Amino acid sequence: MKIQANAKINLTLDILGKRPDGYHDLVMIMQSVGLHDVVTVSLNDSGRISVKSKIGSHDEDMKSTSALPADDESNIACKTAKAFFDYASIEGQGVSIVIEKNIPMEAGMAGGSADGAAVIVALNRLCGTGYSDAQLWEIGVKVGADIPFCITGGTMLSEGKGEILSPLPALADFAAPPVILLCKPEVGVSTGKAYGAVDGCDPSQIVRPDTEGMKCALAAQDSKRLAVCLGNVFEQVLQIAECEHIKEIMREQGGALGACMTGSGTTVFGIFDHEDKAASCAALLKKEYAKVYITRAESCGCKEIQE
Repeated sequence: MKIQANAKINLTLDILGKRPDGYHDLVMIMQSVGLHDVVTVSLNDSGRISVKSKIGSHDEDMKSTSALPADDESNIACKTAKAFFDYASIEGQGVSIVIEKNIPMEAGMAGGSADGAAVIVALNRLCGTGYSDAQLWEIGVKVGADIPFCITGGTMLSEGKGEILSPLPALADFAAPPVILLCKPEVGVSTGKAYGAVDGCDPSQIVRPDTEGMKCALAAQDSKRLAVCLGNVFEQVLQIAECEHIKEIMREQGGALGACMTGSGTTVFGIFDHEDKAASCAALLKKEYAKVYITRAESCGCKEIQE
């Protein structure tokens, strides 16, 4: 089974504090976008979980990790497959996973979580377990906080550590859906470092995102208000110069309605009301940055690719 695993952006991201279990309490409005990895999952009788990844669609770039054992703690695809089999009480099942990577790493777009979500969705169908989304979320959150959203996707309010999801009016269903431009600079930020920076700052100095305003913008299908309500606590705390530069290009030269960093960074996305404006801005950004993508909102996190 071949699955399209969509990236995500954060329209809003607020951090309420650190929990006793080490995670953080979050309030986020998350959105699936069309930039995606392709994850192919096949059952076999090897009794092992094997993973291969390749960059884009070039077979010569294939990097094999087929020797990884099922309990390898560094590979999210292995971990989600193992978590699924543990939950389903399935023993000795072999599985081959091939990941075609298009979502940049350390980008704040949940590339690894999207791949893990795709593995869970594929195994649920291939093994005939028929689990509900809520059950799949229960499996996924044990591996990563973004995986539950990536399983279902669309436009959602995400709370707790990421496992409490509530659907919102879909951005993809706007009468005139905005165009989304993504730009990932070479600089990256680890998730641990980003949360550490938040933990070390004075909470009273943080300007909280307008989560309620964003909900209203989505309900009204108002792209201009949506752009005004974009907000990310990480952006304030980390203050990454490259991200500020990209936002300036998007807003001042590119005509974006609004721009914001997504997740813990460092991808910046811009909201545009016309494809031509996004294309012109993309051309400007490509003079300085290699990873520039024009995309749109998607209504789901994972979907099967029919061949």
